[in-house]
Amino acid sequence: MTDMSLRLPTTRFQAVLDLGPKTAAAVPPPQNLGKPDLFGDWDDETEQSSLAVEFASGQVHLETVDDGIDYHFHTGDGAEADGSPWPDGITEPVVRWASILLTEFHRRMPELLEDLEEAAAWHDEGYALYVCEVEEPTHLDLLTVDIEGELLTLPWLGSGHVDHEHIDGDNHPIALLWSATSETPDVPIAEARLDPRTELPVTTAIAGVDWSLVGLPADEVLSWLEGIYLNHHVLPDAVGTLLTAALERMGGVDGTASEQL
Repeated sequence: MTDMSLRLPTTRFQAVLDLGPKTAAAVPPPQNLGKPDLFGDWDDETEQSSLAVEFASGQVHLETVDDGIDYHFHTGDGAEADGSPWPDGITEPVVRWASILLTEFHRRMPELLEDLEEAAAWHDEGYALYVCEVEEPTHLDLLTVDIEGELLTLPWLGSGHVDHEHIDGDNHPIALLWSATSETPDVPIAEARLDPRTELPVTTAIAGVDWSLVGLPADEVLSWLEGIYLNHHVLPDAVGTLLTAALERMGGVDGTASEQL
């Protein structure tokens, strides 16, 4: 098991961003549902955006389509649901608010994501403040976030080279790819995926791998892959932390008064 205490320190970071009009913040979801977890994404190829809104009692996932927004529901534990987990009086304002939030998020893509990636790069260089560039005067928002430090992991100490990529399957699986030469790694030697009960990675070795060629025993490779999975797919990075903060401010659920500049 990876030692979660071996991490870089958490750092405080501020970003000044153009989040648009924040219309969704004027019609927040019912307070009795609690604060939702928000996850947004942008697909460069399709130029579509998606939004997951996850309350303890249920979830709604939305995505932009050519003629508007599609959405579907999940139960509180993430299982797909045929209909809403809430009564009509709750479902209607949740969907209305989430649809407005996704619409405004989509309008800011991909410029907002580019700003977030640039802000994360500034954070990685040790700066404590990032200010986006704007072409004309506009209202800007100041976000203050605590960015968790990554796990301290060793570089690859085996032979050859490795890389990892997403693969098909449940619970966000990835494959660890290996090559004995400097060519692009293409031989799968191990896999990792998220255990939905513990929200921690589970790793497995691929049968038939000659670990003497890989240069490390299977257990050491799996331990190394666990740390890589945690850093890249579990622990929130700077971009993800800033994106969540931006969505919460745009949706009016960040729990603070808007810091508008």
